[in-house]
Amino acid sequence: MRKPSSLSSILSLLLLLTSLSFAQEQPKQDWSKQQARPVVEWARDGVVYEIFQRVFSGQGGFNGITARLDELKKTGVDVLWLMPLNPIGQEKKKGTIGSPYAVRDYYGVNPAYGTPADLKRLVREAHARNMKVIVDVVYNHTSWDNPLLTKHPEWYHKGKDGKPTYPFDWTDIAWLDYSNPALRAYIIDVMKHWVREYDIDGFRCDVAHQVPVDFWEQARVAVDQVKPGLFWLAEAHIPSYMVKAFDADYSWPLLHAINKVFWGEEPATALREEWETERKTFPHGTLHLRIADNHDESRLVVRVGEKAALAAQAFVFTIDGIPLVYNGQEVGDTAESGAPALFERVPITWNIAERRPHHPRFFRQMIALRKASTALRRGTLEWVNNSEEKSVLSFVRRAGGEEVLVVINTAGATVSTILPSIVPDGWTDVTPDLKNDVGKPKPAPTAAAFHLEPWGFRILRRTAKAAERVARASRP
Repeated sequence: MRKPSSLSSILSLLLLLTSLSFAQEQPKQDWSKQQARPVVEWARDGVVYEIFQRVFSGQGGFNGITARLDELKKTGVDVLWLMPLNPIGQEKKKGTIGSPYAVRDYYGVNPAYGTPADLKRLVREAHARNMKVIVDVVYNHTSWDNPLLTKHPEWYHKGKDGKPTYPFDWTDIAWLDYSNPALRAYIIDVMKHWVREYDIDGFRCDVAHQVPVDFWEQARVAVDQVKPGLFWLAEAHIPSYMVKAFDADYSWPLLHAINKVFWGEEPATALREEWETERKTFPHGTLHLRIADNHDESRLVVRVGEKAALAAQAFVFTIDGIPLVYNGQEVGDTAESGAPALFERVPITWNIAERRPHHPRFFRQMIALRKASTALRRGTLEWVNNSEEKSVLSFVRRAGGEEVLVVINTAGATVSTILPSIVPDGWTDVTPDLKNDVGKPKPAPTAAAFHLEPWGFRILRRTAKAAERVARASRP
């Protein structure tokens, strides 16, 4: 969902939420002592690719995506997140087209994107390529011309004047009230419909934090009976939502830290501190969607620059969790992704890759590296101290004897750093080669010291056999 446009609207909403009966007062308990719900294997190992149908292709719809599935498969992404598929509300709309998050018909398919048959074909062809499809669902609010507003006005929050109201400055939508059991039953039926009719593999739930967690838990039980093994992604960052309802959430605070670190506003240690806070407060085993670029932000390459954008995304791909790629990011697209693009048509400039060939190389090689490494997909994470911690991130991922060492310079100046605790023997340099489609062999480090260009990064891998040889050699 788009962000509120001003601090005052944020503060107003926070004050309002405290007085609403549906607001979720989080119990004062240590959620880290609880276990997160189990997650399907394909989601745990996957790379999520967010698609805005309106801008992805010249056609602006489902068929344009289907035509490029082989290309997406080659890039390596395997979980396709389709932004809202429904008809867009026109009453009080913003821009000339309106926001896809102002839904006019929960059961309908936006004719601007194609027909229900086109959507079914897209899902079917994605499945044939071993790719999954999750859809963006918007259950916190509707458009003002959604028939529910006339048929069931009791399903909506009311303002002081007794009329339906809206949160933030989102004047193009009307706010649903989940204190009504009939609304809950209706929305659960809608979710079942999309699973039954289109064989989708899960949901990305918009502004999930504004919908009560007990509704999501209720819906999860009901919809899982239709198709077990779905993946539910919450646009939220609340520990209690991860116990029974959702498989993964947004790591919003880490995204904000990425921005501040790569803007030079905070030291690299801010990322480690945010990760440690997350680990201390969320249920054990929680999976987070790792984000540096999406439809709520200006493009990453615009925010931080080309080299810094690749360094930030290298962090997203190597930290624990599920990495996100936003359509066009893989070619270094600079077209606006938030407002006004949510309300107008701002197509992706795909041929910009001719000027930035290092971007698609990075994404293909980085995703391939992740898929080949159990340590990167599922391993533990240990932060490693280095001699330049204000500028440099360093950590090791481990699983089954395999080790992956990641060293990233977050600053716009050349840095030389030493990692005192790292034994240099046995490592292979697997850093993506930004100049060649097939990475060339790189010399292995001869010491635990790294000379990094501005926003440079190194990724080293050590196999179980190599690690064992090093361990034997170090024994007295």
